[in-house]
Amino acid sequence: MYLGVTTVTDVTGSPDDVLHTLFRSDQGGHEQVVLCQDRATGLKAVIAIHSTALGPALGGTRFYPYASEAAAVTDALNLSRGMSYKNAMAGLDHGGGKAVIIGDPEQIKTEDLLLAYGRCVASLGGRYVTACDVGTYVADMDVVARECRWTTGRSPENGGAGDSSVLTAFGVFQGMRASAQHLWGDPTLRGRTVGVAGVGKVGHHLVEHLLEDGAQVVITDVRQDAVWRIADKNPAVGVVADTERLIRIEGLDIYAPCALGGALNDASVAELTAKIVCGAANNQLEHAGVEKDLSDRGILYAPDYVVNAGGVIQVADELHGFDFERCRTKAAKIFDTTLAIFARAKEDGIPPAAAADRIAEHRMAEARRP
Repeated sequence: MYLGVTTVTDVTGSPDDVLHTLFRSDQGGHEQVVLCQDRATGLKAVIAIHSTALGPALGGTRFYPYASEAAAVTDALNLSRGMSYKNAMAGLDHGGGKAVIIGDPEQIKTEDLLLAYGRCVASLGGRYVTACDVGTYVADMDVVARECRWTTGRSPENGGAGDSSVLTAFGVFQGMRASAQHLWGDPTLRGRTVGVAGVGKVGHHLVEHLLEDGAQVVITDVRQDAVWRIADKNPAVGVVADTERLIRIEGLDIYAPCALGGALNDASVAELTAKIVCGAANNQLEHAGVEKDLSDRGILYAPDYVVNAGGVIQVADELHGFDFERCRTKAAKIFDTTLAIFARAKEDGIPPAAAADRIAEHRMAEARRP
C-alpha cells in the first residue's frame, strides 16, 4: 500500500497534471489529499480532507470509472469541499471529506480491494470517516469496516443504520416543501408537476414522497430498469427519454436533479422551464456563476448540500448509536434551514447558494477561533 501525494506514478497523463489539480487556487484550501494504491488488488483511490474545523471529516466513498486520475482528484476535491458546507449547514460536529475509488465497480470491485481501501482509510487515524456514495453500498461498508473502525453506513446486522437514501430523500422533500412555501406561500406539492432526473437509490424514495403529497411526477434515468420499477408500480408517473426533454416540459414546476453533478450549466439553465430547482445530486452547479444565472431567470435554487443532508445526518448519528426517529427529526429541520437561507438571500440581495455558503463559512470560521 502506498500513501501520500507522492503516489502519482502510473497515472493517466503526467504526474504534473495531477499535482496541478491538487494545488489549483480555486479548490478552497484542502487540509490533506491522500492518493492510495494497492497493486495486488488494483485499488487506486483518492481521499480528500477539506476541513476538520468542526470535527473529523465525514463523507462517502464514490466508486466510478473516471477518465483519468486527474479527473478523480478533481471530483474528490469538489465533493469534499461540498461535504464541509453540508455538514456545517446540517449542524453536525464534522468537517468535510470525500473519497473516490477509480474504476468500474461492476468490473473490479472485490472484497480484497475493499479491505485494502479500509486499511487506507484507517491509516489516517480517524481524521476521515467514510460511508456510502455512488457505486458503494451498505454491504461494501461492512467489508471496509473489517479493516477500519472509522466506517459508517453499515448494515443493522453489523451495528449500523443501513440505507441512508431514505432520509436523504426525506430531506430533499423537506427542501421542496420549503421552496414551495417561499415561492407560492404553501408548503405542499399537491397539484404541482415535478420532474425527477435520476430515480436510483435516492430518487425513487423521493418519488414516493411526492406522490403521497399529491404531486404529478415525471421521471427519467439512464437506467431503464430504474425507470420501469417506478412506472410499473405507479402508472400515473410520466416518463421521458432523457434529462434534456425533462427540463423543457411545459408546465414543469420543480426540477429535481438526483443523479451525478453538473446538472445545472449554461445550456440547461437557459432551457429550464421550472420555477424551482431542488434535488438530491451533489455539486449541481457546473461552475461559478450558474447560481446567478438561475436567479436572473427567476428560478429559485435550493442549495444541494443543504437539502440532501438527510443521509449524512443518519451516518453521523450511527457513530453514536443510531436512532431513526431522532435522525428523522433532525432531517425535518431541513425545511426551516432552507427557509432561513431564502430569507438571508433576500436580505443580502444574493442568490440562495451564496447565502448558504456565507452561513456555513461563518460556522466553520467560528469553530477555528481559539
